[in-house]
Amino acid sequence: MKFLILACVAAMAVAAPQYGYETPAPTYLAPAASIRDESVEVVEFVPILRDDRVHEDDGRYNLDVETANGISLSQSGSPDGPDGAIVKAGQYTYTAPDGTLVSVKFVANENGFQPESDLLPVAPEFPHPIPQFVLDQIAFAAEEDARRARGEVSRTYGTPDDD
Repeated sequence: MKFLILACVAAMAVAAPQYGYETPAPTYLAPAASIRDESVEVVEFVPILRDDRVHEDDGRYNLDVETANGISLSQSGSPDGPDGAIVKAGQYTYTAPDGTLVSVKFVANENGFQPESDLLPVAPEFPHPIPQFVLDQIAFAAEEDARRARGEVSRTYGTPDDD
């Protein structure tokens, strides 16, 4: 009986599929630009030319990274924020797909992430001039509020029951 069980186990081991192929070389993949498209495109391998990192025992750090395709990052940080939060400052540069050199300087602290770049949009200065039509609308609304306070009904608009 033991011999029969041993023979069955040996027969199953011999009959099991044998995978004798070599493992393919690793390919560096990144998701395609379209989220709807589930396909994946092959992206070239970009060597890292420099990767200098210094981490101090007190929480301070410095980071400098540069890649062969022109991306660079320089950043430093320290636990000087409120409640020991890390305050960071640095800059990064890269070349946009249209060939424009993008350079961004930044600070990240208790006031949030604050980037600076010539390519970032800038809000108009405040206080900016208020257009005349807006001033007219504000005056009209104030006049309507005054009429309502005096008990007068607006002839311009009102509830349907005012007719």
